[in-house]
Amino acid sequence: MRQTDPKIKEQLNKPQTWFVKYFPVRIKNAGEQEQAARQLVWNFKDGKASEAVAETAAARMREQYGEDCSHIVFAPVPASSAEKNEIRYKVFCQRVCELTGAINGYDHVHVVGERLSIHENRKTEKEIRKVNIIEFDTEWWNGKQVLCFDDIITRGYSYAAYANQLEEYGARVIGGYFLARTHYKVNK
Repeated sequence: MRQTDPKIKEQLNKPQTWFVKYFPVRIKNAGEQEQAARQLVWNFKDGKASEAVAETAAARMREQYGEDCSHIVFAPVPASSAEKNEIRYKVFCQRVCELTGAINGYDHVHVVGERLSIHENRKTEKEIRKVNIIEFDTEWWNGKQVLCFDDIITRGYSYAAYANQLEEYGARVIGGYFLARTHYKVNK
């Protein structure tokens, strides 16, 4: 098992909230409820479930942070391309912020391109993938209290790396919200 960077561990120890369980397609014994959650994730990724997910996230934020929502920046972990990022997060973030009074961080992070990167997978094999190149409005983040959002959390490394990047610019990440958490075993 790979040694995890202490800064990544620090982010992963912060509060995390997820709304549904996500079972990858290879999990064959998924029932109707699991398939509905899977479809919700796919619809969200395609920009078709923004309102429903925004209402869920906003309700949880109001419950957890109350009036303090107005001091929190809601910031999505960028998608793999500028186009996907806009489809997935532009309307969604705007709506969450309307419903909570939070500050919208969407316009302060930009996906500007892709590059090749070597990733290690579950079998400790290496594979080459494209990853996004992100630009930040670096000065804007200084002193901000941030709640990150991502569509799916599996191990959490993407979220943690993004949170660390924000903190390098002076933000204080208070945790992460996720539409779904990946699960591999359906308990029947």
